[in-house]
Amino acid sequence: MPVSSPPRKPDRPTPPTRLISPLGLFIALAVAFFITRSFVQDVGAQRVPYSQFREAVSVGQFKRVAIAEDYLKGYPAAKVHDAKPQPATPWVASRVRGDNSIIPILEQTHTEFEAIPDGGFGDLLAVWVVPIGLAMLFWTFLARRAQGLGPGAPPGGVLAFGKTRARISMESNTGTTFKDVAGIDEAVEELKEIVEFLKTPEKFRRLGGHIPKGVLLVGPPGTGKTLLARAVAGEAGVPYFSLSGSEFVEMFVGVGAARVRDLFQQASDKAPAIIFIDELDAIGKSRNGGFVGGHDEREQTLNQLLSEMDGFDARVGLILLAATNRPEILDPALLRPGRFDRQVLVDRPDRRGREQILAIHVRDVKLGKDVELREVAARTPGLAGADLSNIVNEAALLAARKNRDAVAMADFHEAIERVVAGLERKNRRMNEREKETVAYHEGGHALVTSLMPHGEPVHKISIIPRGIAALGYTMSLPLEDRYLLTRDELRDKLAGLMGGRAAEELAVGEISTGAANDLEQATAMARLMVTSYGMSDSMGPVCLAEPRRSPFLGAQSMPTLSERVHSERTQQRIDAEVNRLLEEALGRARDVVRSHRDALDRLAARLMAVEVIEGDELQRILSEVGAVRADAPNMTGAV
Repeated sequence: MPVSSPPRKPDRPTPPTRLISPLGLFIALAVAFFITRSFVQDVGAQRVPYSQFREAVSVGQFKRVAIAEDYLKGYPAAKVHDAKPQPATPWVASRVRGDNSIIPILEQTHTEFEAIPDGGFGDLLAVWVVPIGLAMLFWTFLARRAQGLGPGAPPGGVLAFGKTRARISMESNTGTTFKDVAGIDEAVEELKEIVEFLKTPEKFRRLGGHIPKGVLLVGPPGTGKTLLARAVAGEAGVPYFSLSGSEFVEMFVGVGAARVRDLFQQASDKAPAIIFIDELDAIGKSRNGGFVGGHDEREQTLNQLLSEMDGFDARVGLILLAATNRPEILDPALLRPGRFDRQVLVDRPDRRGREQILAIHVRDVKLGKDVELREVAARTPGLAGADLSNIVNEAALLAARKNRDAVAMADFHEAIERVVAGLERKNRRMNEREKETVAYHEGGHALVTSLMPHGEPVHKISIIPRGIAALGYTMSLPLEDRYLLTRDELRDKLAGLMGGRAAEELAVGEISTGAANDLEQATAMARLMVTSYGMSDSMGPVCLAEPRRSPFLGAQSMPTLSERVHSERTQQRIDAEVNRLLEEALGRARDVVRSHRDALDRLAARLMAVEVIEGDELQRILSEVGAVRADAPNMTGAV
């Protein structure tokens, strides 16, 4: 019987604490204004009755009198009169509004007087209310931002640096289940155990077992690691905390560690729950390369993550999932038992898996009767789920652009070429000389690849520019998914890559820059044969160390002098052997082109006329001129 979490009281947001209401602040400022005004006018003066002030004016005791709307202020004269003592300080008396009877007395005694204009409501508004009101609004805005209120305010306030930004999904279903996942059946089977534990934990506890605390999803980009984590939460029906590793690290020291603590605290309160950290390598890099004698924020965050993983009890139903495509740079402490106990490979799908993934992505797409998903899957070897989703979307867009009622198979073919080779560059016009060079170049690739004993079938040849720099391309597709390549197969691949260069030399009479990418791929392949695969008789079965590279990102990083563990003489031997393999491949390609020059000329002429040749037409042209593939000879030890 499934065990559900105990009922919890609904979370109520804590009302923000208001320092003072805007209306109360306005009233307080207005009262303060009038009190201050009354206080300022009496500073340094003596307040007297109006009758006494009037009598002093009549005897000429003031040199100057200031008349305001509601008060009078007199400044003593320099001379002292015999009748009355001279005031020592200015006198201030209240005045009845509208009473101007004192003015004739001032004129009779020749006392200087002036009127002080009353500020009134306008001056009050301009001098006091508006500036103070603006200051009050700015203060209120800052207070609301500090409390995390208002549009654009950071969650938890500007001072809540340590609060996690996890996107919490509290529904019983995230909207994703294992039915939405295809092509990675082994990974799904591994994670079904996690779902079963979250639903029926006593099944495992009765035998003394416990579920792994952490599961690391490892695989190339776009294979569905994040989708798989959401499917686990959807199947288990538990809260799902999802965030990226980069969201832990900020410019403030200690923020990442505080966010890790806050994340695990929130998840523990909602247990059973699932925490998913995407791009774990952002905070889980090995600490061997840290700065000596300094504080590294990433290292502090990683230390806190390790501490939290040691601290929580898996029996409460808190599962940590993480994903990365760079497992080789993770800290070993993350991968030891008790933390990420299990690593699940989420690899690129095979042909059957690609067909299943396509079936999921076309559920909402109106397909034509000629669409065969099996054929689309066969034409997309090595592509991940995200690539297949992009192909389906591109095909739908192409069909809509052509005003079709349904997506046709031709749309899928064009979409595959868009994804694999790039967009068609119709505005890139080549002159006849360049077009002829490209036609012979691509024809050479197709001819040599088709006639090599282990060459892959050529599916399509095109001299239509695509992508950034490709002026043409030759698309070869394997008959089945391959996971191992022999030395003879690699030698045939090298010859196929050199076919374009050989065709330019023999047919055009000069070489061009069009073989740059071919030479780059061939050089990398030959170097791997010598340094990693042990496929060189002169070097022997030895692996010459090179910098680590991700097995999922395909980074081909060249070693630096400080990273080489072999001598300079050994490096010279490696370079010489790589050069020999490339020269041998070019020589084999030249032999094929010389022997079947008629086939090459017909392929180039056909490409000049129609620009695209499909695989069936290519085989027909080769058969007409008698160009057939030679039997695979025994080449063991030929390198």
